[in-house]
Amino acid sequence: MKKNIKNKMLVCITVLLFIGVTVVPTINAENKKIDQTSKDTYQTQIFNKDLTYELLIITPTKFKEELIPLVAHKEKFGVSTYIITLSELYGEMYLQGRDDAEKIKYFIKIAIEEWGIEYVLLVGGKKGQFPSWYLPVRYVNMENILESHYISDLYYADIYDSEGNFSSWDSDGDGLYGEWCYGKEPEDKDIDLSPDVAVGRLPCRNKIEVKIMVDKIINYETNTYGQTWFYDMLVFAGDTMPKYTNQFLVGYESLSSIPAYEGEYFGDLAIGNMKSFNSYRFYTSDRTFRRQSDVIKAFSRGSGFVYFVGHGSPQMWGTYAPYGERLIIGLTVWSVHRLRNRYMLPIVVLSGCHCLQFDVSVFKMFNKTTRKHMEGTLECLGWRLTRKICGGSIATIGNTGLGCIREDKGSRMGGVNELEVEFFKQYGQNNIDILGDTWTAAIKWYVNTYPVQWNTQVNSDSWRAVSDSWIDAQVVESWALFGDPSLKIGGYE
Repeated sequence: MKKNIKNKMLVCITVLLFIGVTVVPTINAENKKIDQTSKDTYQTQIFNKDLTYELLIITPTKFKEELIPLVAHKEKFGVSTYIITLSELYGEMYLQGRDDAEKIKYFIKIAIEEWGIEYVLLVGGKKGQFPSWYLPVRYVNMENILESHYISDLYYADIYDSEGNFSSWDSDGDGLYGEWCYGKEPEDKDIDLSPDVAVGRLPCRNKIEVKIMVDKIINYETNTYGQTWFYDMLVFAGDTMPKYTNQFLVGYESLSSIPAYEGEYFGDLAIGNMKSFNSYRFYTSDRTFRRQSDVIKAFSRGSGFVYFVGHGSPQMWGTYAPYGERLIIGLTVWSVHRLRNRYMLPIVVLSGCHCLQFDVSVFKMFNKTTRKHMEGTLECLGWRLTRKICGGSIATIGNTGLGCIREDKGSRMGGVNELEVEFFKQYGQNNIDILGDTWTAAIKWYVNTYPVQWNTQVNSDSWRAVSDSWIDAQVVESWALFGDPSLKIGGYE
């Protein structure tokens, strides 16, 4: 009983500290007078066909003033930018869209067609620890034994279907999106999953986080070019699927064909695509990665890219030693504060389940299932790493749901690791140096290489084929970008 009382007191203290840190500064900031003229500096007539913009920023009114310096910075470097608040957007779209998320998607569609928008930055996450949002999310119903749904910002990027019509992701019109229960035929079909615009999100929960991210983006694009630290790439990896977990894999009988150190295999492939970079491998097989301090020390020196290949949860990332039985923890939400890389900010590809699941909450500690899935936390690892003041990453890419890999598939082809490696290829080999374009190109490659079979019939002979397509859909739908999609990788000259 005493233990339970202590645990409850600890949770209460944690919640009070969170409210004190995040809510109070926001309330105080609200009392400041806002110069209406400066707020509207970048607003013009909605959908004036004589105007063109590259970047569209969508934000709640609460965060608009803090984003004005970012707009000015983008304009300075020739990225024409339009910022619109949600209240303005909903006013424009009052006749379109069944809910707020669909109204946003319709607005993006018109902005593409009228202004030529190429990048969309969504600003806003959860309102503290409560189940409400500053900027709406779209949950996709790809049901399996571990999760019934997950967030997909690809929904906002995939505007058109294969015939050029608006893609609702709800072909049966029942108000549930991307429905596909594992092992069954999909209820929502013919989603092409190919992004028509690059979308990134800053899931900020208060004005302080918005200011941190604006400062980091401006500093990165202004001061990174030509810096020697940018040309370093770090890879942390090991034996992603150790021997004792093999019994859970699809196609258990064919495991002899799987390399022993899957994470290191994909780490090497990523490095092979970044030949102009100095690569630093931290692998469990050669014991250069043995403990969390190895990650903290290497990360703190600064680098242009960091690739983590392994397992994750909203709270942590780690991997195994070859055929090991104990997960080696590399980074957690509680250890991010130890990173000392300051403004030497890398783009981080964080490979692991749920590392970017940004609908977590301390209140999920009280539910047995969500507590087991480590969702009972103030924030997810991906956002904690991105929004860290004076350090961490400039952008983080990873999964909002399960990070399905090729070992989960009957075909042993595809999976999120191949998508991640393609991201590095698009930058390192194809010279695509705008972050959102790199993200978009990697997803387009994946859906073209592993097209989803939407009309596969479900029976005993085709179950494995259905599961492969189910995984391919989830791989791209859950692969999110925390950061500015118009970011110039390596900064401006």
